[in-house]
Amino acid sequence: MNRISISLLGATLLAGLVAPAAAAPRDGEAELAKAIAGRTAGKPVDCISLRNIRSSRIIDRTAIVYEMNNGTIYVNRPKSGAESLDWTDVMVTDTYTSQLCRIDTVKLYDTGIRMTTGWVGLNEFVPYPRPPRS
Repeated sequence: MNRISISLLGATLLAGLVAPAAAAPRDGEAELAKAIAGRTAGKPVDCISLRNIRSSRIIDRTAIVYEMNNGTIYVNRPKSGAESLDWTDVMVTDTYTSQLCRIDTVKLYDTGIRMTTGWVGLNEFVPYPRPPRS
C-alpha cells in the first residue's frame, strides 16, 4: 500500500510540473516574425523543389517554414487546417512529383500517440531570401 501511495504522489507531482509547461500557449505570429526577421517577402510561388529543402518546421496554428539549401526561407500559411499545426507533430507529405505545391496536403502525425492528428491544405509559398551581407 505504501508503494502505491508513493507512486501516486510521484505521478501527481510530475503532472504538476509538466502541466504548466504544456499549458503555456505559443504565439505563432511572434515565432514566425522572429523566423523571418531582417528578410523581405518576395513574390509568392506555387511550388518549391523538394530536393532543395534543407529543413522544415511547424509554427503552431500559423504556418510551415521551409528552409532551402540557398538560405531562402519559404513560408506557407495553409489555406485549410492551420489550426491543426502543432510544433510537436511530424509532417507526412505524399508527393508524386519532385516539387511540393500549393495543391498538396500534409498530414500531421503525433509520434507520442502514434496517430494522425490533422492535415493541412497548402497554399502559396512566400519566399524570404537571405538578406544581403553588408
